[in-house]
Amino acid sequence: MRWVIFVVIYIVLSFYSFQAVKTVFKTNWIQYLFIGLVVLILGNFIYQWLQPGEGRVLTQPKSYAFGFLLAMLSAELILVIFMFGEDIGRLLSATYSKFFTAKESFHLPSRRKFVGTLALGIAAIPFASLLYGMFKGKYNFRVLSYNLEFDDLPEAFDGYQITQISDVHSGSFDNHNKISYAVDLINEQQSDAIFFTGDLVNNLASEMDEWSDLFSTLKAKDGVFSVLGNHDYGDYVDWANTLEKENNLNRLKEVQKNMGWRLLLNENVSINRGEQKIYLVGVENWGKGGFVKHGDLDKAAADLTKEDFKILLSHDPSYWQEKIKSDPKHYQLTLSGHTHGMQFGIEIPGWIKWSPIKYRYENWAGIYEELGRYINVNRGFGFLGYPGRVGIWPEITVIKLRKRRA
Repeated sequence: MRWVIFVVIYIVLSFYSFQAVKTVFKTNWIQYLFIGLVVLILGNFIYQWLQPGEGRVLTQPKSYAFGFLLAMLSAELILVIFMFGEDIGRLLSATYSKFFTAKESFHLPSRRKFVGTLALGIAAIPFASLLYGMFKGKYNFRVLSYNLEFDDLPEAFDGYQITQISDVHSGSFDNHNKISYAVDLINEQQSDAIFFTGDLVNNLASEMDEWSDLFSTLKAKDGVFSVLGNHDYGDYVDWANTLEKENNLNRLKEVQKNMGWRLLLNENVSINRGEQKIYLVGVENWGKGGFVKHGDLDKAAADLTKEDFKILLSHDPSYWQEKIKSDPKHYQLTLSGHTHGMQFGIEIPGWIKWSPIKYRYENWAGIYEELGRYINVNRGFGFLGYPGRVGIWPEITVIKLRKRRA
Protein backbone atom coordinates (compact mmCIF):
# COMPACT_ATOMS: atom_id res chain seq x y z
CA MET A 1 0.00 0.00 0.00
CA ARG A 2 2.87 2.40 0.76
CA TRP A 3 4.27 1.73 -2.71
CA VAL A 4 0.87 2.47 -4.28
CA ILE A 5 0.53 5.73 -2.35
CA PHE A 6 4.05 6.78 -3.29
CA VAL A 7 3.52 6.02 -7.00
CA VAL A 8 0.21 7.92 -7.02
CA ILE A 9 1.81 10.98 -5.39
CA TYR A 10 4.73 10.85 -7.83
CA ILE A 11 2.36 10.64 -10.82
CA VAL A 12 0.27 13.57 -9.55
CA LEU A 13 3.38 15.71 -9.02
CA SER A 14 4.70 14.74 -12.44
CA PHE A 15 1.39 15.54 -14.14
CA TYR A 16 1.25 18.96 -12.53
CA SER A 17 4.89 19.62 -13.38
CA PHE A 18 4.20 18.65 -16.98
CA GLN A 19 1.85 21.62 -17.24
CA ALA A 20 4.83 23.97 -16.86
CA VAL A 21 6.75 22.08 -19.55
CA LYS A 22 3.75 22.13 -21.88
CA THR A 23 3.20 25.84 -21.33
CA VAL A 24 6.78 26.80 -22.15
CA PHE A 25 7.70 24.23 -24.80
CA LYS A 26 5.27 23.66 -27.64
CA THR A 27 7.47 21.14 -29.46
CA ASN A 28 6.35 17.57 -28.88
CA TRP A 29 9.79 16.02 -28.53
CA ILE A 30 10.62 18.10 -25.43
CA GLN A 31 7.32 17.14 -23.84
CA TYR A 32 7.92 13.47 -24.66
CA LEU A 33 11.45 13.76 -23.28
CA PHE A 34 10.10 15.00 -19.95
CA ILE A 35 7.53 12.19 -19.80
CA GLY A 36 10.17 9.61 -20.68
CA LEU A 37 12.51 10.93 -17.97
CA VAL A 38 9.75 10.79 -15.37
CA VAL A 39 8.89 7.20 -16.28
CA LEU A 40 12.53 6.09 -16.50
CA ILE A 41 13.43 7.48 -13.06
CA LEU A 42 10.39 5.93 -11.41
CA GLY A 43 10.84 2.61 -13.19
CA ASN A 44 14.50 2.37 -12.26
CA PHE A 45 13.76 3.25 -8.65
CA ILE A 46 11.09 0.55 -8.33
CA TYR A 47 13.27 -2.01 -10.13
CA GLN A 48 16.29 -1.38 -7.91
CA TRP A 49 14.21 -1.49 -4.75
CA LEU A 50 12.85 -4.90 -5.69
CA GLN A 51 16.38 -6.31 -5.93
CA PRO A 52 17.71 -8.23 -2.91
CA GLY A 53 20.42 -6.53 -0.87
CA GLU A 54 23.04 -7.51 1.68
CA GLY A 55 21.77 -5.09 4.30
CA ARG A 56 19.51 -2.19 5.08
CA VAL A 57 22.11 0.30 3.85
CA LEU A 58 21.63 1.16 0.18
CA THR A 59 23.72 -0.56 -2.46
CA GLN A 60 25.35 1.59 -5.15
CA PRO A 61 22.58 0.98 -7.75
CA LYS A 62 19.89 1.72 -5.17
CA SER A 63 21.74 4.84 -4.06
CA TYR A 64 21.85 6.20 -7.60
CA ALA A 65 18.20 5.31 -8.18
CA PHE A 66 17.36 7.22 -5.00
CA GLY A 67 19.57 10.14 -6.04
CA PHE A 68 17.90 10.54 -9.44
CA LEU A 69 14.46 10.28 -7.83
CA LEU A 70 15.41 12.90 -5.23
CA ALA A 71 16.63 15.26 -7.95
CA MET A 72 13.40 14.85 -9.93
CA LEU A 73 11.16 15.29 -6.88
CA SER A 74 13.01 18.43 -5.79
CA ALA A 75 12.37 19.98 -9.20
CA GLU A 76 8.76 18.84 -9.33
CA LEU A 77 7.94 20.23 -5.90
CA ILE A 78 9.08 23.68 -7.01
CA LEU A 79 7.15 23.41 -10.26
CA VAL A 80 4.02 22.36 -8.40
CA ILE A 81 4.29 25.31 -6.00
CA PHE A 82 4.49 27.76 -8.91
CA MET A 83 1.80 26.08 -10.98
CA PHE A 84 -0.56 25.63 -8.05
CA GLY A 85 -0.09 29.26 -7.06
CA GLU A 86 -0.86 30.38 -10.59
CA ASP A 87 -3.92 28.11 -10.75
CA ILE A 88 -5.30 29.69 -7.60
CA GLY A 89 -4.86 33.09 -9.27
CA ARG A 90 -6.53 31.83 -12.43
CA LEU A 91 -9.44 30.47 -10.42
CA LEU A 92 -9.91 33.71 -8.51
CA SER A 93 -9.74 35.72 -11.74
CA ALA A 94 -12.33 33.52 -13.44
CA THR A 95 -14.63 33.69 -10.40
CA TYR A 96 -14.37 37.48 -10.26
CA SER A 97 -15.11 37.76 -13.98
CA LYS A 98 -18.13 35.49 -13.62
CA PHE A 99 -19.81 37.40 -10.80
CA PHE A 100 -18.57 40.98 -11.15
CA THR A 101 -18.35 41.52 -14.91
CA ALA A 102 -20.72 41.13 -17.81
CA LYS A 103 -19.29 37.75 -18.78
CA GLU A 104 -21.86 34.98 -18.59
CA SER A 105 -19.54 31.97 -18.78
CA PHE A 106 -16.93 30.78 -16.31
CA HIS A 107 -13.61 30.83 -18.15
CA LEU A 108 -10.15 30.11 -16.73
CA PRO A 109 -7.41 32.34 -18.15
CA SER A 110 -4.59 30.54 -19.93
CA ARG A 111 -1.42 29.72 -18.08
CA ARG A 112 1.26 32.34 -18.63
CA LYS A 113 4.49 31.34 -20.32
CA PHE A 114 6.41 33.73 -18.06
CA VAL A 115 5.35 31.86 -14.91
CA GLY A 116 6.20 28.48 -16.44
CA THR A 117 9.61 29.73 -17.58
CA LEU A 118 10.36 31.17 -14.14
CA ALA A 119 9.25 27.94 -12.45
CA LEU A 120 11.41 25.78 -14.73
CA GLY A 121 14.39 28.07 -14.21
CA ILE A 122 14.17 27.89 -10.42
CA ALA A 123 13.38 24.15 -10.42
CA ALA A 124 16.52 23.54 -12.47
CA ILE A 125 18.68 24.78 -9.57
CA PRO A 126 18.08 21.93 -7.09
CA PHE A 127 17.83 19.42 -9.93
CA ALA A 128 21.21 20.40 -11.34
CA SER A 129 22.74 20.76 -7.87
CA LEU A 130 21.76 17.24 -6.84
CA LEU A 131 23.07 15.81 -10.10
CA TYR A 132 26.33 17.75 -9.65
CA GLY A 133 26.58 16.42 -6.11
CA MET A 134 26.28 12.85 -7.42
CA PHE A 135 28.91 13.12 -10.14
CA LYS A 136 31.32 15.78 -8.86
CA GLY A 137 30.50 17.03 -5.38
CA LYS A 138 31.02 13.76 -3.55
CA TYR A 139 34.72 13.82 -4.48
CA ASN A 140 35.23 17.56 -4.00
CA PHE A 141 37.68 17.03 -1.14
CA ARG A 142 38.54 20.02 1.05
CA VAL A 143 41.34 20.44 3.58
CA LEU A 144 40.12 22.49 6.54
CA SER A 145 42.84 23.77 8.87
CA TYR A 146 42.55 25.01 12.46
CA ASN A 147 44.89 26.23 15.18
CA LEU A 148 43.75 25.43 18.72
CA GLU A 149 45.40 26.83 21.84
CA PHE A 150 45.53 25.08 25.21
CA ASP A 151 46.90 26.22 28.56
CA ASP A 152 47.88 22.71 29.59
CA LEU A 153 49.42 21.44 26.35
CA PRO A 154 52.88 20.01 27.15
CA GLU A 155 55.58 22.31 25.80
CA ALA A 156 57.10 19.56 23.68
CA PHE A 157 53.83 19.29 21.71
CA ASP A 158 53.54 22.98 20.82
CA GLY A 159 52.96 22.89 17.05
CA TYR A 160 51.93 19.22 17.03
CA GLN A 161 49.80 18.62 13.93
CA ILE A 162 47.06 16.03 13.50
CA THR A 163 44.94 15.05 10.52
CA GLN A 164 41.44 13.68 11.02
CA ILE A 165 39.24 11.81 8.57
CA SER A 166 35.94 10.13 9.32
CA ASP A 167 33.12 8.13 7.74
CA VAL A 168 34.96 6.53 4.84
CA HIS A 169 32.01 4.26 3.91
CA SER A 170 34.13 2.34 1.42
CA GLY A 171 31.13 0.36 0.15
CA SER A 172 29.87 3.52 -1.55
CA PHE A 173 33.01 4.34 -3.55
CA ASP A 174 32.94 4.09 -7.34
CA ASN A 175 36.06 5.96 -8.48
CA HIS A 176 39.48 4.61 -7.53
CA ASN A 177 41.38 7.59 -8.96
CA LYS A 178 39.45 10.11 -6.86
CA ILE A 179 39.98 8.14 -3.65
CA SER A 180 43.66 7.71 -4.47
CA TYR A 181 43.92 11.47 -4.93
CA ALA A 182 42.28 12.03 -1.52
CA VAL A 183 44.62 9.59 0.22
CA ASP A 184 47.59 11.38 -1.32
CA LEU A 185 46.10 14.67 -0.13
CA ILE A 186 46.00 13.34 3.43
CA ASN A 187 49.64 12.28 3.27
CA GLU A 188 50.63 15.64 1.79
CA GLN A 189 49.62 17.32 5.06
CA GLN A 190 52.63 15.61 6.68
CA SER A 191 50.93 15.54 10.08
CA ASP A 192 52.45 13.97 13.17
CA ALA A 193 49.47 11.63 13.54
CA ILE A 194 46.38 10.63 11.54
CA PHE A 195 43.10 9.88 13.31
CA PHE A 196 40.14 8.05 11.80
CA THR A 197 36.87 8.43 13.70
CA GLY A 198 34.74 5.52 12.53
CA ASP A 199 32.49 4.03 9.83
CA LEU A 200 35.06 2.42 7.59
CA VAL A 201 32.35 0.41 5.80
CA ASN A 202 28.60 0.51 5.18
CA ASN A 203 27.78 -3.07 6.13
CA LEU A 204 30.49 -5.65 5.55
CA ALA A 205 34.21 -5.95 6.18
CA SER A 206 34.56 -7.28 2.63
CA GLU A 207 33.81 -3.78 1.33
CA MET A 208 37.43 -2.94 2.19
CA ASP A 209 38.88 -5.70 -0.03
CA GLU A 210 39.30 -3.29 -2.93
CA TRP A 211 40.54 -0.40 -0.81
CA SER A 212 42.71 -1.72 2.01
CA ASP A 213 45.95 -1.57 0.00
CA LEU A 214 45.29 2.08 -0.80
CA PHE A 215 44.41 3.11 2.75
CA SER A 216 47.41 1.24 4.09
CA THR A 217 49.54 3.90 2.40
CA LEU A 218 48.39 6.49 4.94
CA LYS A 219 51.48 7.34 6.96
CA ALA A 220 52.34 9.67 9.84
CA LYS A 221 55.31 9.96 12.18
CA ASP A 222 53.37 8.70 15.20
CA GLY A 223 51.00 6.43 13.26
CA VAL A 224 47.38 6.10 12.25
CA PHE A 225 44.80 5.61 15.02
CA SER A 226 41.15 4.66 14.67
CA VAL A 227 37.87 3.86 16.41
CA LEU A 228 34.69 2.09 15.34
CA GLY A 229 31.53 3.78 14.11
CA ASN A 230 27.95 2.53 14.20
CA HIS A 231 28.17 1.02 10.70
CA ASP A 232 31.27 -0.98 11.52
CA TYR A 233 29.44 -3.40 13.83
CA GLY A 234 27.33 -4.91 11.05
CA ASP A 235 24.06 -3.98 12.73
CA TYR A 236 22.38 -3.13 9.42
CA VAL A 237 22.65 -6.68 8.05
CA ASP A 238 20.23 -9.53 8.81
CA TRP A 239 22.82 -12.14 9.73
CA ALA A 240 22.02 -15.85 9.76
CA ASN A 241 23.43 -16.06 13.29
CA THR A 242 25.47 -14.09 15.82
CA LEU A 243 28.66 -15.93 14.91
CA GLU A 244 28.56 -14.55 11.36
CA LYS A 245 28.16 -11.05 12.72
CA GLU A 246 31.04 -11.49 15.18
CA ASN A 247 33.27 -12.87 12.43
CA ASN A 248 32.51 -9.85 10.26
CA LEU A 249 33.51 -7.45 13.04
CA ASN A 250 36.64 -9.42 13.82
CA ARG A 251 37.57 -9.36 10.14
CA LEU A 252 37.13 -5.59 10.05
CA LYS A 253 39.41 -5.24 13.06
CA GLU A 254 41.96 -7.43 11.30
CA VAL A 255 41.71 -5.28 8.18
CA GLN A 256 42.63 -2.20 10.19
CA LYS A 257 45.50 -4.02 11.85
CA ASN A 258 46.84 -5.18 8.48
CA MET A 259 46.64 -1.62 7.17
CA GLY A 260 48.90 -0.54 10.02
CA TRP A 261 46.16 1.30 11.92
CA ARG A 262 45.99 1.18 15.72
CA LEU A 263 42.35 0.52 16.56
CA LEU A 264 41.42 1.83 20.03
CA LEU A 265 38.63 -0.14 21.70
CA ASN A 266 37.73 1.70 24.91
CA GLU A 267 41.42 2.19 25.68
CA ASN A 268 44.19 4.75 25.50
CA VAL A 269 47.78 5.03 24.35
CA SER A 270 50.41 7.70 24.87
CA ILE A 271 52.54 9.66 22.43
CA ASN A 272 55.86 10.67 23.90
CA ARG A 273 58.22 13.54 23.27
CA GLY A 274 61.08 12.98 25.64
CA GLU A 275 59.71 13.09 29.19
CA GLN A 276 56.44 14.71 28.10
CA LYS A 277 53.42 12.93 26.64
CA ILE A 278 49.86 13.30 25.45
CA TYR A 279 47.24 10.57 25.51
CA LEU A 280 44.97 9.29 22.76
CA VAL A 281 41.71 7.92 24.13
CA GLY A 282 39.50 5.88 21.82
CA VAL A 283 35.95 4.86 22.68
CA GLU A 284 33.69 2.54 20.75
CA ASN A 285 30.52 3.96 19.27
CA TRP A 286 28.03 5.59 21.63
CA GLY A 287 25.09 7.40 20.11
CA LYS A 288 21.71 8.76 21.08
CA GLY A 289 18.51 7.95 19.26
CA GLY A 290 18.75 4.20 18.83
CA PHE A 291 22.42 3.95 17.86
CA VAL A 292 24.61 1.36 19.55
CA LYS A 293 26.14 2.28 22.89
CA HIS A 294 29.36 0.30 23.21
CA GLY A 295 31.43 3.30 24.22
CA ASP A 296 32.79 3.30 27.77
CA LEU A 297 34.68 6.47 28.56
CA ASP A 298 35.40 5.52 32.15
CA LYS A 299 37.00 2.26 31.06
CA ALA A 300 38.95 3.89 28.24
CA ALA A 301 40.58 6.42 30.56
CA ALA A 302 40.60 4.53 33.85
CA ASP A 303 44.32 5.14 34.41
CA LEU A 304 44.35 8.81 33.34
CA THR A 305 43.97 11.98 35.39
CA LYS A 306 42.52 15.44 34.89
CA GLU A 307 46.02 16.84 34.46
CA ASP A 308 46.88 14.57 31.51
CA PHE A 309 46.45 16.15 28.08
CA LYS A 310 44.00 14.00 26.16
CA ILE A 311 42.71 13.74 22.60
CA LEU A 312 39.54 11.65 22.49
CA LEU A 313 38.25 9.80 19.44
CA SER A 314 34.48 9.25 19.58
CA HIS A 315 32.52 8.58 16.40
CA ASP A 316 29.19 10.07 17.44
CA PRO A 317 29.27 13.68 18.71
CA SER A 318 26.20 13.11 20.88
CA TYR A 319 28.50 11.37 23.38
CA TRP A 320 30.31 14.70 23.80
CA GLN A 321 27.11 16.43 24.81
CA GLU A 322 25.94 13.51 26.95
CA LYS A 323 29.10 12.88 28.96
CA ILE A 324 32.47 13.89 27.57
CA LYS A 325 32.35 17.69 27.77
CA SER A 326 31.37 17.70 31.43
CA ASP A 327 33.49 14.75 32.57
CA PRO A 328 35.73 15.72 35.53
CA LYS A 329 38.80 14.24 33.80
CA HIS A 330 38.69 17.19 31.39
CA TYR A 331 39.03 15.97 27.80
CA GLN A 332 40.70 18.88 26.07
CA LEU A 333 39.94 17.87 22.47
CA THR A 334 37.39 15.43 21.08
CA LEU A 335 37.29 14.33 17.44
CA SER A 336 34.01 13.00 16.01
CA GLY A 337 32.18 12.45 12.74
CA HIS A 338 28.96 10.54 12.05
CA THR A 339 26.71 13.41 10.86
CA HIS A 340 28.21 13.82 7.34
CA GLY A 341 26.78 17.34 7.59
CA MET A 342 23.85 15.47 6.03
CA GLN A 343 25.85 15.78 2.75
CA PHE A 344 23.66 18.78 1.98
CA GLY A 345 23.68 22.36 3.13
CA ILE A 346 24.99 25.87 2.62
CA GLU A 347 28.36 27.02 3.91
CA ILE A 348 29.87 30.44 3.26
CA PRO A 349 32.73 30.98 5.74
CA GLY A 350 32.03 33.93 7.97
CA TRP A 351 28.46 34.23 6.72
CA ILE A 352 26.37 31.12 6.98
CA LYS A 353 26.66 27.47 7.99
CA TRP A 354 23.39 25.58 7.65
CA SER A 355 22.21 22.05 7.05
CA PRO A 356 18.98 20.28 8.07
CA ILE A 357 21.13 18.02 10.27
CA LYS A 358 21.56 20.91 12.73
CA TYR A 359 18.03 20.19 13.98
CA ARG A 360 19.13 16.67 14.92
CA TYR A 361 22.65 17.27 16.25
CA GLU A 362 23.79 20.25 18.29
CA ASN A 363 27.36 19.68 17.11
CA TRP A 364 27.23 18.70 13.45
CA ALA A 365 30.20 20.22 11.58
CA GLY A 366 33.40 22.01 12.51
CA ILE A 367 34.91 23.24 15.77
CA TYR A 368 32.84 23.89 18.91
CA GLU A 369 33.99 24.99 22.35
CA GLU A 370 32.18 24.58 25.65
CA LEU A 371 33.43 24.55 29.22
CA GLY A 372 36.97 25.05 27.97
CA ARG A 373 36.82 21.85 25.89
CA TYR A 374 36.86 21.55 22.10
CA ILE A 375 35.18 19.16 19.72
CA ASN A 376 35.69 18.91 15.98
CA VAL A 377 32.94 17.19 14.01
CA ASN A 378 34.38 16.09 10.69
CA ARG A 379 31.96 16.35 7.74
CA GLY A 380 33.03 12.94 6.49
CA PHE A 381 35.31 11.52 3.83
CA GLY A 382 32.75 9.37 2.01
CA PHE A 383 29.00 9.34 1.48
CA LEU A 384 26.00 7.16 2.24
CA GLY A 385 22.42 6.91 1.01
CA TYR A 386 22.27 9.82 -1.41
CA PRO A 387 25.39 9.17 -3.53
CA GLY A 388 26.62 12.73 -3.51
CA ARG A 389 27.27 15.95 -1.65
CA VAL A 390 25.86 19.43 -2.18
CA GLY A 391 27.38 22.34 -0.29
CA ILE A 392 28.82 20.10 2.45
CA TRP A 393 31.98 18.76 0.87
CA PRO A 394 34.10 15.76 1.90
CA GLU A 395 36.56 16.89 4.55
CA ILE A 396 40.13 16.33 5.60
CA THR A 397 40.71 18.14 8.89
CA VAL A 398 44.13 19.42 9.91
CA ILE A 399 44.51 20.70 13.48
CA LYS A 400 47.67 22.26 14.88
CA LEU A 401 47.94 22.23 18.66
CA ARG A 402 49.42 25.32 20.25
CA LYS A 403 50.57 26.17 23.75
CA ARG A 404 48.69 29.26 24.90
CA ARG A 405 51.09 32.03 25.85
CA ALA A 406 50.39 34.64 28.49
